[in-house]
Amino acid sequence: MARNNPLALGRDIAIDLGTANTLIYVRGQGVVLNEPSVVALDVADGRPVAVGEEAKRMMGRTPGHIRAVRPLKDGVIADFEVCEKMLRYFIQKVHSSRWSKPRMVICVPSGITGVEQRAVQDAAEYAGARKPVHIIEEPMAAAIGADLPVHEPSGNMIVDIGGGTTEVAVISLGGIVTAQSLRVAGDELDEAVVSYLKKEFSLAVGERTAEDIKIQMGSAWPFAEEMKAEIRGRDLISGLPRTITLSTDQVREAIAEPVAAIVDAVRTTLDKTPPELAADIMHQGITITGGGALLAGIDRRLAHETGMPINIAPDPLYSVVIGSGRALENIEMMGGLLSQSGD
Repeated sequence: MARNNPLALGRDIAIDLGTANTLIYVRGQGVVLNEPSVVALDVADGRPVAVGEEAKRMMGRTPGHIRAVRPLKDGVIADFEVCEKMLRYFIQKVHSSRWSKPRMVICVPSGITGVEQRAVQDAAEYAGARKPVHIIEEPMAAAIGADLPVHEPSGNMIVDIGGGTTEVAVISLGGIVTAQSLRVAGDELDEAVVSYLKKEFSLAVGERTAEDIKIQMGSAWPFAEEMKAEIRGRDLISGLPRTITLSTDQVREAIAEPVAAIVDAVRTTLDKTPPELAADIMHQGITITGGGALLAGIDRRLAHETGMPINIAPDPLYSVVIGSGRALENIEMMGGLLSQSGD
């Protein structure tokens, strides 16, 4: 395999450092890693006990001496040290050479502040990236990964619904014309499910269960046939485990508020779009990527609210990392889309 080839030292890698999942693209190999952005730490010395999939299985189930942490919140780094450890672990997993540092492209949300961007670059450099670390904005990467003609003089609208942020942007001539970064996305849908069950059923459920309910039963548009499922949790009154029956229309009611916020962000961005580009979008439609694109009926809801044609990207979960990888493969040509850590 190319990884053990001594001539392939300093391989270039692109990272989609997401709130929920981290994906890595290696030049010449494609996407090689897709793991949850979770680290389980030993409380005594702060050593990582498990990272990624293994750590996610521990969430909500850890004993006193281990804590499971998600180092990113709302698309930005919330715990710098843990994030750096996680990045280092993932980079070493895909880049086995100790002697060379890989060139790196890393994604950030479009609404990120200078300080937050600096934190991402520093974490990547401490974790073993070659300086300068190139930065690409997520909506741009998502648009490239979804095969939109970003360099053409026509309007392309991308809606990337991730774990921590929803990015809405209009792209033309290789640049972002107007964008909005909303800190309401998959995590907020999970939180809405937790608080709905607490309020309506006095039932406490963990993050993992809430996420499963959202994936299996969540929707933004009514189903032809509503379904029911049994949900287990802890009764807040008696303190004992209890099972309730939950229907898909109740889950839709639970997540109605965050879904409405995402729809509003799309409408606001359309409102700020120059008329020529708005006409292009009317013709080509809006493309949805990210994990939120998998929410049942999100396309019908957006089509109903905006009156635009809606397309879901072919591989919504991988759009951002594939787009970053393409920017990496053509780093000389894509120079204008990338900013460097010296900027």
